[in-house]
Amino acid sequence: MNPPAPQSSSDGNVAPNARPDSGVLLDLLASVAKGTVGVEQAAGSVASMISIASGENLAALGGVAEIPGATVDLGRRDRCGFGEVIYGEGKSTDLMIRIVETQLEAGQTCLITRIDPTSAAQLRRHFPNTHHNPHARTLRIASEIDLLATPVLDDSCPHVAVVTAGSTDAAVAEEAVETLTWMGVPHLRVEDVGVAGPQRLLAAVPALRKASAIVVIAGMEGALPPTVAGHVSVPVFAVPTSMGYGANFGGLTPLMGMLTACAPNVAVVNIDAGFKGAYLGGLIAAQLIDAENRAKQPSANQYEGV
Repeated sequence: MNPPAPQSSSDGNVAPNARPDSGVLLDLLASVAKGTVGVEQAAGSVASMISIASGENLAALGGVAEIPGATVDLGRRDRCGFGEVIYGEGKSTDLMIRIVETQLEAGQTCLITRIDPTSAAQLRRHFPNTHHNPHARTLRIASEIDLLATPVLDDSCPHVAVVTAGSTDAAVAEEAVETLTWMGVPHLRVEDVGVAGPQRLLAAVPALRKASAIVVIAGMEGALPPTVAGHVSVPVFAVPTSMGYGANFGGLTPLMGMLTACAPNVAVVNIDAGFKGAYLGGLIAAQLIDAENRAKQPSANQYEGV
């Protein structure tokens, strides 16, 4: 149901449940011009309209949805390109179900990170179209099964490469891949090419140079991201992992090494944050994909004179 149209009374006051629009403002200004409404009274009415639009009617304007236990940011997709991601750790299953239902009703696909197997199983029983990756600890949910498909990789088109130093970094890489898939961004996997065997990385460099951004995931001493960055002309998002012996300090050693890397095209995210690295890379690829799609659309003056 559409919201009721804003109403103005004969004395120039705006109805308290009104949303401001240009018609109401024009009527108010006309009343001021005729002298039937004073300037101070009109200023108060305008202030009330602004307050209503930015506060009480925020949900109606597509900004948020307040549900028990959460305030869901439904406007994030319009502001930032992608919807709000649910961090599953510490949330009850019932709360996650309510959040997902709210997002699906708004026509959005859902991504839950750091979800435990028990909660994932309960959500999968509740929603018909899901994809659970237990290794990544992620769950994707959509209104239609087709919306969960993995984008097809064409290395001539914008995409993100996900690179791991060792096979023990696979869980973080899986989270990155699931994030890119939720974003609709194609990805290339390059696995187990750490600096202990440099010839492995050299063999992958030609493919990496075709990527729009690269997510490099490494534990131990964290030397791989700047090594990759020295071969490519795109941003490299370094993800330190907590994999390694004692002096790895739970990921602090690779984190510090990556932060002090000499390569200027390296940016670093938090320890084990495959989601964050992939999201940043995905934003770049998504912008390029959008630009290519706009360039393919015929312009209006293409038809002039036809």
